[in-house]
Amino acid sequence: MKLILRWLLLAAALLLVAHLYPGVTVSSFGAALIAALVLGLFNTLVRPLLVLLTLPVTLLTLGLFLFVINALMFWSAASVLAGFSVTGFPAALIGSLIYSACGMVIDVAVERLLSRD
Repeated sequence: MKLILRWLLLAAALLLVAHLYPGVTVSSFGAALIAALVLGLFNTLVRPLLVLLTLPVTLLTLGLFLFVINALMFWSAASVLAGFSVTGFPAALIGSLIYSACGMVIDVAVERLLSRD
């Protein structure tokens, strides 16, 4: 139940990102659902490998390169999907920052909501 609720809320967060920032567009809630799923898969499967491969750069920049990796995940998900688009790397960076902030709020809210049982 927690996973489905989090997935729905992350799709809504993706729609919020598209509403707040003009460089990110999402055509519908269905496209947002698919995009949230693909973003989750990329962050689960590809991101750890990229973090490992770029560890020296990440250490050299004191962790700031992780923002670039997040933006690359956001941009690559947009390039794979039809109803989700990002205009360029700066839009992917800003969009991924907003999406990550929404994701943190969603994680805390879902944990507090479902832990009261």
